[in-house]
Amino acid sequence: MESFNPNKHLKEQFVSNLTGSSKLEIFSLLTNFSILILIRHCIGFNWINCASVKKDDNAATCGKGLKAYTLALIADFLCIVVPYTLFLTVLADFTYGITILVFLLLLFVRTFDRNRSSLLQEGYMDSVRVNISSYRVSMMLATSLAILAVDFKVFPRRYAKTETYGTGLMDLGVGSFVLANSLVSRQARGSSNMTLQNALRSTSPLIILGFARLISTSSVNYQVHVGEYGVHWNFFFTLAAVAILTFIINVHPNYCGILGSFILIGYQALLLCGLNKYIISEERKPDIFNQNKEGIFSIFGYWGMYLLGVRIGSYLFFGDNADATLKTKKWAMTRVWALCLFFWLITLLLDWYVEAVSRRMCNLAYVTFTLAANLQVLAILMLSDYVSGCKSSALEEAFNRNLLASFLLANVLTGLVNLAIDTLSASSIFAVAILFAYAFVLSFSVGFAEFFGIKLKFW
Repeated sequence: MESFNPNKHLKEQFVSNLTGSSKLEIFSLLTNFSILILIRHCIGFNWINCASVKKDDNAATCGKGLKAYTLALIADFLCIVVPYTLFLTVLADFTYGITILVFLLLLFVRTFDRNRSSLLQEGYMDSVRVNISSYRVSMMLATSLAILAVDFKVFPRRYAKTETYGTGLMDLGVGSFVLANSLVSRQARGSSNMTLQNALRSTSPLIILGFARLISTSSVNYQVHVGEYGVHWNFFFTLAAVAILTFIINVHPNYCGILGSFILIGYQALLLCGLNKYIISEERKPDIFNQNKEGIFSIFGYWGMYLLGVRIGSYLFFGDNADATLKTKKWAMTRVWALCLFFWLITLLLDWYVEAVSRRMCNLAYVTFTLAANLQVLAILMLSDYVSGCKSSALEEAFNRNLLASFLLANVLTGLVNLAIDTLSASSIFAVAILFAYAFVLSFSVGFAEFFGIKLKFW
């Protein structure tokens, strides 16, 4: 068993006892990611998703469409994925300088571009949907790159997941996924009448994936950081638990914010009364509950976060028809920026005076930190109407169509790389090369799945 992964314990220690980065650096890094996508939109050469090309029986036409789509994917890979990878590795020490550089580059493109777009060019909902898609994809790309990069020494330890308290870039991963789905969920759109059959169809694949990950990691002796979720728990079980609780306690979107706030405040009160000490304690009794205490108790934090995301999504982007007619893109953008600044302020206050940010417990400060960071990315991407060019790209459309499936593929590829290569002894150049190859396979696999109409979505 040990031969599958001889450096298991070394790799586990490599991602343990970390304290994270500063919130300012996280803010700056997310700004870089977001502006980079805006610049990509300005460059042009974007694939126009045309169903007639995909459905045409003419082989020559289909071939031309595939060629154009491949070229668009290459452009997206070079303009988005490659810089993302460099920002997380060899350029990590220049984050603040890069923020200034990409901001000036965006101003240059905006100033000298004669074909400026207008806020009135697109319908409100069409424009908002594109912005939300770009936001979801940017967070997924950063997460997918980080889950492999963290196993190499070229990836800064301050960006990895923190042990107990602190703010690392990777701490945003699971929270961002929960929030990104809640903003556009059935509940947020007002379609909350889910049947038991639909609920089972939504959650059963997640439970199956959770057990599949548990069995596969155990069978090949893959490194697992127990302090993250517990001995047996994982990301997929958390998603399934949130989905089940949301189905059982189904409330109107207008009241999701109130319920979510009560859950989070109550959970935070329990943490301050001593529950936090129990969760972070290294002592584990042999029963299944104590073995997975981090994953089980953090469900309340993620569930509260999901409910807040439903309310925010309903308020900003959906709501009832009467409200929707009064909303404009500028109205939504102003409120996204206001909420972003509000949650950053609340995060700082909670971090200083209540309890520091803790992904491990998913406490109140972590929830507001995740909300602030995600709304920051969305707010910046909503500025796309002030720059010319296409509002989306081939890669963004592809990842948005198969968000969870792309993350699942990223996990499989990450596991294969870790079993095939001694990541701890890899040089910086070799590590970056491996990351480029990994990102290329991931991007083009997801891209071609989109081109040929393959869709896997159940949450």
